Amino acid sequence: IISVMMIFSSERNDNKMDWHCSTSSEVIKKLSSDKINGLTTQQAEKRLSEYGTNKLTATKSKSVFRKFAEQLSDFMVMILLAAAALSFITAHISGNGDYVDSIIILIIVTVNAITGVIQENKAEKSISELQKLSSPKSHVIRNGKNMTIPSESVVPGDILLLGTGDYIPADARLLETNGMKVDESALTGESVPAEKDASALLTENCAVGDMKNMAFASSLITYGNGKAVAVATGMSAQVGKIASMINEQITPQTPLQKRLSQTGKILGIGAIGICMLIFVLGLIQHTEPLDMFMIAVSLAVAAIPEGLAAIVTIVMAIGVGRLARKRAIIRKLPAVEALGSANVICSDKTGTLTQNKMTVTAAVTYGGDVSLESTSCKELLSLCSLCNNAVVSNGTVKGEPTETAFINALEKAGVSKSSLDSEYPRVYEIPFSSQRKRMTTVHRLKNGGYRVITKGAPDVILPLCTLVKSGSSHSVITADVRRRIEAQNTRLASQALRVLAVAMYDTSFMPKDERQIESRLVFCGMLGMIDPPRPQAKQAVAVCKSAGIKPVMITGDHIVTAKAIAEDLGIMSDRDKAITGQELDNMNASELNKKIYEYSVFARVSPEHKVKIVKAFQSHGDIVAMTGDGVNDAPALKAADIGCAMGKSGTDVARSAADMILTDDNFSTVVEAIRQGRGVYDNIKKTVHFLLSCNIGEIITVLAAFLMGLPSPLLAIQLLWVNLVTDSLPALSLGMEPVDKSIMKRKPVSTKKSLFSDGMGKSILIEGCFIGAISVLAYTIGRVFYDVGSEPIIGRTMTFAVLSISQLIHAFNIRSEESLFKISLLSNMKMIYSFCICMLLQISVISIPFLSAIFKTASLNFSQWCIVMLLSISPLLISEAEKLFNKHDTDL
Repeated sequence: IISVMMIFSSERNDNKMDWHCSTSSEVIKKLSSDKINGLTTQQAEKRLSEYGTNKLTATKSKSVFRKFAEQLSDFMVMILLAAAALSFITAHISGNGDYVDSIIILIIVTVNAITGVIQENKAEKSISELQKLSSPKSHVIRNGKNMTIPSESVVPGDILLLGTGDYIPADARLLETNGMKVDESALTGESVPAEKDASALLTENCAVGDMKNMAFASSLITYGNGKAVAVATGMSAQVGKIASMINEQITPQTPLQKRLSQTGKILGIGAIGICMLIFVLGLIQHTEPLDMFMIAVSLAVAAIPEGLAAIVTIVMAIGVGRLARKRAIIRKLPAVEALGSANVICSDKTGTLTQNKMTVTAAVTYGGDVSLESTSCKELLSLCSLCNNAVVSNGTVKGEPTETAFINALEKAGVSKSSLDSEYPRVYEIPFSSQRKRMTTVHRLKNGGYRVITKGAPDVILPLCTLVKSGSSHSVITADVRRRIEAQNTRLASQALRVLAVAMYDTSFMPKDERQIESRLVFCGMLGMIDPPRPQAKQAVAVCKSAGIKPVMITGDHIVTAKAIAEDLGIMSDRDKAITGQELDNMNASELNKKIYEYSVFARVSPEHKVKIVKAFQSHGDIVAMTGDGVNDAPALKAADIGCAMGKSGTDVARSAADMILTDDNFSTVVEAIRQGRGVYDNIKKTVHFLLSCNIGEIITVLAAFLMGLPSPLLAIQLLWVNLVTDSLPALSLGMEPVDKSIMKRKPVSTKKSLFSDGMGKSILIEGCFIGAISVLAYTIGRVFYDVGSEPIIGRTMTFAVLSISQLIHAFNIRSEESLFKISLLSNMKMIYSFCICMLLQISVISIPFLSAIFKTASLNFSQWCIVMLLSISPLLISEAEKLFNKHDTDL
């Protein structure tokens, strides 16, 4: 008993028991079970208490309060909160009751935090979705009786009775199999159901997809039946390992999140430094401490773009809408921008690059290749469709993928399955089994005779044949004939086709036994099938390569099939290599990281391998997009920078773990999403460029006046108005710029590059200084020529107007690196509308009396407005000159 418990404990702790290497009787003995009588009720109850219920567990979710607090932990948000607090204290000390600044900042921060919490609450429900894959009931043998129990009650050692249509409740070692085929695509990614053989003995390092003597939890039995003993339940099963991996994976920050975080810290620290410097200088100049404190707070308001976080969120939301129209649903907003930075796409083969639909693509008779439209091919398809258990229901073919492929090809050729079944009714069947590797049916002919049809693996069918059909006659199968047929089979297999041979003969009497039925076969020909590439996939791969993106195929299929598809699509070139999961196991992480770029195809891989591959690319700083549809893809989808799940064929688990869902399951949609993502990144960069250049202009305006010992040229409420109104609408409009047509001819933006690289930092500084200079000039003109009292109300109003209007005009400069006169002004009507609305609002707060009282402005006369407009339009002229100079410099 102690030794058995030690075995159980070892299996529970490390799950390294290699059940597939042991015979069924050895497994039964190790588990102290009984093949005939199963477990007793007492044994089952004891093991249930020891191992727990057969279900998956998830990590404890965070509380709403904690999620909200985490949203406020961003450095820039904390600076904003500090600015709001200082503004509140200043208003309270001064006694003016002007709390508008504090309230607006708090509203912005709160709305952003609530939006973040809502997005997080929509995130992963992967474990609950995995649980849905389990069958609610299981058929077992206990106390010597067949019983139906809840799947949660299955324990190691239970004898399972498995039949067609059943979901397997636990990982199990097969004891008996009768033609059993299991759909393991959700776990392995292999499109064809796996044939199972209880008698097989396998090597220790065998891949999950090759374990013919094992059945795995969450897999579906598509054909045949059998008996098995449960060896691992709950989190110890293969699907449980995947659940654990999903819990452990943390989605990395996107490049923009990292850059904006860095930018926020720089801005915040810079604002604090400037404010402290100004405050100290003011005290040295014997300025009143309270007045200096208010000026410092105003400068902090000017330095920090309060609306940046909200605008970036809105721009990404606009990108989400665009992608939705392109059949890509984004679950997490930052994923939009991450797409634009992706330089590696790891794509699952089945259903993404291919159609996930086995299709007949080749037909061969003894005479050679025949077209799919030929009479010879129709005869082969008719025979394979008769010797077939797939059914047609409401125009849809249902059954095992290989069998449905024959019927779909036959229907396409104009022959219906139902008419064949009526003309040649089946009277007998020898079902397919993994031992026989063939299926045979007997059909009654109209003349009273019988037709025997056998289909299966060519190397199995050919030895059963004595004749070969050659045109309308039959020939004896000689050694030369056999070699020719074998060569044809080898040629088709080398093209990664799944090849099935078909043979038949007519007889006047019903054969007596199985051996006699399959004794006089005539070899008719072979059909080759493959899961074909999607029509758009090849072009999408070419676009990837021109955009500097490395496409990589990761699949559970065999390496020969994977290489053939990859070569056809252009993923694999002469220099690229393919590698299997077993070979990956022989590499440590550092070795794989070093060699990762050599490989474009990874075949026969497990979920652990997929995560390992993603992380190997990420170790080089790559931004990795991962596509997939199965449970086996979920951990890698979550670990990748951007996980793309399939909407049609994908499992709920994969969709829950992903950042993006493709509603058409198409690789080309991923490429289109990357194009849109690059557009979003460009637009966010334009928005940051615009906002920061404007904020530098505001800082220069306030700082210059202070250093010259002048009264503040702008009040805090005026600065906040500029930041939140006349800045924000144009910034949003920049976020709606159409995607540049040449964007997929550029290389991805390097993660090592700063947001201010490629001259953007220099441009921001120059443009900000210029906007500040013309604002100070407006202030000087207003104070010197128009103000009559000690309070510079005209100068302040002209400064306020120039600062706002020049920024509205400056927004047009940011639209493109090309001259404004070379791009269509009407290509972004949102910008035109924003300009008109903001101009109207700016004129209103200056000219309408009750608004003027709130913003402490004065009405301007005609000459003052002329000065304002002349100064405001000057950034456009400077920017055009700068673009002309840059273009000339580039041409040289």
